[in-house]
Amino acid sequence: MIFARGSRIAARCGKHDGCFVFICSSLKNDIWNHRHQVQQHQQQQCRRFSKKETQHFVSIMDHLDELHKIPLADVRNFCIIAHVDHGKSSLASRLLEYTGNLGHDRQLTAHQLGERSIDHNEEDESATIKNNHTYKETGSKSTATQTSKHKEIKEEITLLDTLKVERERGITVKASAASMLYKHPSATNDQGWILLNMVDTPGHADFGQEVSKSLESIEGAVLLFDSVQGVQAQTLSVYDKARALGKQILPALTKIDIPSARPLEVALAVSDLFAFDPDSILKTSARARIGVQELLDSICENIPPPRALSDDDGVMLRAKVIDSWFEPRRGVVCLVRLLSGTLSENDRISIVEPSIDEKIPSVGKENYSVQEIGLVMPHRTRTGKLIVGQMGYVVAGLRDPREARPGSIISLQKTMQTLISNRMELPTSAGLRHQSVLYASVHPMEGDGFDEMQAAVTRLALNDTGLEIHQTSGSSNNGGGPFLGPGLRVGFQGLLHVEVFRQRLLDEFELEAIVTPPKVPYRIQYLESKNYKRPPGAPMEEVIEDLVDWPAQGHRFKVLEPVVDVRILAPMEYAGSIMELIKRKRGAKMQTKPIDEHIWLFTAAMPWADVVTDFHDDLKSTSAGYASFDCSEADPPLQEADLVKVELLLNSEVVDPLAFVCHRDVAQSQARVVCEKLQGVLPRQQFVTVIQAKADGKIIASSRIRAYRKDVLTKAGKTVGGGDITRKRKLLEKQKKGKKKQQATGKVNLSQAAFNSVISRSS
Repeated sequence: MIFARGSRIAARCGKHDGCFVFICSSLKNDIWNHRHQVQQHQQQQCRRFSKKETQHFVSIMDHLDELHKIPLADVRNFCIIAHVDHGKSSLASRLLEYTGNLGHDRQLTAHQLGERSIDHNEEDESATIKNNHTYKETGSKSTATQTSKHKEIKEEITLLDTLKVERERGITVKASAASMLYKHPSATNDQGWILLNMVDTPGHADFGQEVSKSLESIEGAVLLFDSVQGVQAQTLSVYDKARALGKQILPALTKIDIPSARPLEVALAVSDLFAFDPDSILKTSARARIGVQELLDSICENIPPPRALSDDDGVMLRAKVIDSWFEPRRGVVCLVRLLSGTLSENDRISIVEPSIDEKIPSVGKENYSVQEIGLVMPHRTRTGKLIVGQMGYVVAGLRDPREARPGSIISLQKTMQTLISNRMELPTSAGLRHQSVLYASVHPMEGDGFDEMQAAVTRLALNDTGLEIHQTSGSSNNGGGPFLGPGLRVGFQGLLHVEVFRQRLLDEFELEAIVTPPKVPYRIQYLESKNYKRPPGAPMEEVIEDLVDWPAQGHRFKVLEPVVDVRILAPMEYAGSIMELIKRKRGAKMQTKPIDEHIWLFTAAMPWADVVTDFHDDLKSTSAGYASFDCSEADPPLQEADLVKVELLLNSEVVDPLAFVCHRDVAQSQARVVCEKLQGVLPRQQFVTVIQAKADGKIIASSRIRAYRKDVLTKAGKTVGGGDITRKRKLLEKQKKGKKKQQATGKVNLSQAAFNSVISRSS
């Protein structure tokens, strides 16, 4: 509950009866009355800057030759982290606009709109309530006026989203970076400049490795909270990652200009859950350009500069690779951060992999010549040199990004021996190696397109470090059976990663591929058996990623399945439905905790296989789309379960890619659902298609697709044989034999929809 007492606002503590937390009047004026203040912000006229005032605007585009004057103490490296669709890329684009990276006209416009700052003077409470009521009536009108007034300004709020799939889906898939210049009193150089290196990160859990890469390369993070949605599940996840790495975290509210925003409630929930000071929570809006300058000032004041290496002599080059990607014409492009020394074009470099333990670092066999070097702003700008503290790109003729993995160190070839022999400091990046959590087979639509698909997937893997290509089935007799032909075994980070993978194959290579239902890895522990003994030397425990390797019927074994800790944030009115869903998905150790008046936090340990199938869809349906969830590896990560493999047969032919594993108690019900779905998506043939599901050697579900049937008793509009029944029977028997022959030799074409029917097995 929230109470207004005079000039202060009190919120119930939630931990002790009768205890209230009083918030200072500045928070009341800054957050509670934000609608009235936004209205004033929008209705004020833009002030015209004089030539003398515009001379104080700083843009990195105008001072590329003077960046060497900025010491390491005036560098700030930060990233923006948040739940998906909380406005990370939009706010990052506003920062680029305000600092002049998008041109002087856009910078002038940003400063003009920023000058219409929100009035922080305290007002009488009754007048505030009246003004709030007035805003409800006129807010939409003033917003429309502002939009029409500045409609000539081209809006670019997704500048850091470069992939087509990112622009279409409105999500960030791959982290990107940009350098900016900002004038601030905390700077120690004569010009008063602060060099800002910003990294924009994805928000979805499937691309968590991109967030980890970004956090390893910065000293602070801006944590965004949506003023409408509040704290979400992925917000907790990225906060835990940043806190575990010891990064400085700056909380900020976004989208405060939306009429349905509830900044006070969200600020209270954030301060209670994350122990932030409510007055330190910044208020921003990328759409209305609110709080951009305040955010830049806070970054300069609160995020510490990079730490200089203990043995930095000013000569030894050490550049840490943040990310690398492949371009067809230039080869591998590396995004690096210079820890010491200077890197220039035409330098000969080598790459070293730091060792986490005390072992000697491994040095790459090849050395390369730097062809091009420069800054990212966010478009690449060639500068010819990078100095300590700067973050930029390097093109050196590499052909495989795996030669320069994130966390690798680039140094000059001529000083590499000194670097290794003197055991000079090489910062390590623990936790950047992400193991795949899902495995699926990728097959071409046409049988003769395997080589083309293999080349496309290999090139795509150069830019997507989350992909893990395990093995290739090069014969048409395996890898997919008679229905699919040869295919690739690929590891993914989640179901969205699978969808993005298929979309990028289509967008970048114009290649349609069939991706089989993803499978989670299981650990099989074989038990002693008199009838079935393991071959000599065969392990008694193995990890199965492909269900083709599942033990045959008759073997005695135990199955250990992966388990994850799930965190769900949802409105309290859906608590009963969500708890029932968790139980239905075999969830255990369930706990609940109220976040604020409206949102509850649900935690439980759930089998990973039940989470990746259709848990997301069921959760959204149960909560009317308001719930969000995040998962992490449980402790212990495996648990024993009574699981069974269900095989799908088409006309008595086993289709291995359609097989799935589920709990024995729900095997029959899920098999029936899959058979019914296949009946609806498989094309009708000239012969009968029999769909069957088998578990433990028994048929547990079946369905049938009727064949097309020609009327053989009518010819040229007349009945064949007249009234002779024997002639009619002869024709029908002949047709029946033909259909039976077609059923034995015919081929059923499987589409992507057929495999998607196995992913979601809810009735």
